[in-house]
Amino acid sequence: MADRHVIIVGAGMGGLAAAARLAAAGCRVTLLEAMPGIGGKLRQCAVAGRLIDSGPTVLTMAWVFEDLFQTCGTSLAAELALTPLAILARHAWPDGTRFDLFADPARTEHEIGTLFGAAEARGYQRFRARSRRIYETLEAPFIRAPLPTPLGLMRRTGVLPLSRIAPFQTYWHALGAHFRDARLRQLFARYATYCGADPFTAPATLMLVAHVESQGVWIVPGGMHKLAQAVLRVAERHGASLRTNAPVAEILVTHGRVSGVRLESHETIAADAVILNADQSALAAGLFGAAPAAAARPAPRARSLSALTVSMVGSLTNFPLLRHNVFFSPDYRAEFRALSRQHRLPSHPTLYLCAEDRADQPLAPTPERLFCIINAPATGDANQPDPASLDAAEAGMHAALRQLGISLQCVASERTSPTEFHRLFPASAGALYGPANNGPYASFRRPGAVTRLPNLFLAGGSVHPGPGLPMAALSGRIAAMACLRHGTSTRTSRPTATTGGMRTA
Repeated sequence: MADRHVIIVGAGMGGLAAAARLAAAGCRVTLLEAMPGIGGKLRQCAVAGRLIDSGPTVLTMAWVFEDLFQTCGTSLAAELALTPLAILARHAWPDGTRFDLFADPARTEHEIGTLFGAAEARGYQRFRARSRRIYETLEAPFIRAPLPTPLGLMRRTGVLPLSRIAPFQTYWHALGAHFRDARLRQLFARYATYCGADPFTAPATLMLVAHVESQGVWIVPGGMHKLAQAVLRVAERHGASLRTNAPVAEILVTHGRVSGVRLESHETIAADAVILNADQSALAAGLFGAAPAAAARPAPRARSLSALTVSMVGSLTNFPLLRHNVFFSPDYRAEFRALSRQHRLPSHPTLYLCAEDRADQPLAPTPERLFCIINAPATGDANQPDPASLDAAEAGMHAALRQLGISLQCVASERTSPTEFHRLFPASAGALYGPANNGPYASFRRPGAVTRLPNLFLAGGSVHPGPGLPMAALSGRIAAMACLRHGTSTRTSRPTATTGGMRTA
């Protein structure tokens, strides 16, 4: 494989994972990134001279990254320091209720019993057991598999596995079988939003996220961006090369096969294969050329959620913040009616607030780094929201906190709306999780790594197995394996490249 050249377009987690695996397998890898830095959605914002994680804020499914690093001849512990959290999140409701979700399920069960009653604690036991069964049913035949189908899943798992993964029941309805208290249903319904889904229409299958989180949540000292840096470091150690500020204008096709790329600078780079780590809608929209677009699945009609995010340096009083904090809206159904049906920002949103300088204790410097996420509809390709509406949404964040008796003073802040996310991730409309994960077969509609165009492979959160850092890394694994598997029969000529004076292949 030493003379096989693979170009990876996009240095998000899917592209980085594919680059590390292919380089470790002996391929020559060129990683092209349009932005000045790596990470994709694993982004940072500079506010008042301080870097703030402004994307994913936790690490779950650490085994995915352990497998990645071991495949590359190292280990997760050798490359990255991780800190496990004892308290997964602190939650607050407008009625004054506060509740901590613990990494230790036994302690969570005890706290539920104390605050909400013994019946709800038993419901939590049943919920945990069901989420574990769903995850264990799907891990090998779906999460790890290249591109499962409902029929294939049934063949691999036995008779009627669909009854075990509950795809025909909505998540919110399924929660009602375990929790009578609306606050607990609201708390555990949030797991649907981890996939950008509406809990009132998403399948109960997403209960599996609860099991994933129960297996451990870690933070990365120094910021989540260090995870991207660690994967890149391992890839470069095996010979992969990175070029930033190198947007790709076209994926080149010769004799019906992908043969390289053309950059916006008009430089061309030949390759034996290309892995595209971008929103799959960009391929379908023709942003990488007509021939690749013809091989793509149509862009999804239903999109996952976007977000309005505020990265800030400031101080918050009258609330003992931990690392992860959730302030719930008074009416969850109305919130998602606004998001999913009316395609607008809700008047009274749920707020997620990450206090990056904290861990399990409510102690931090003042002012501190804070990152707030408000769910938003994926309308970034429509008319840009006027500044007044964004100001109103940000004011709503402060108002929601004030209703809880909390005061937030910002020294400086930077917000990102669906419009900016659409610019950062072209053709996505700002959807941060790819296609909407609603309905029983939504997960099976995501494209897999292999396309109809020979030598073109896909990775990233908009393709199988789904969104989130671990899933994106798994998509990179699947794409790399497909690229290696198809490599012996889809070789093109030995790669060369022409540039405006610089040889790059």
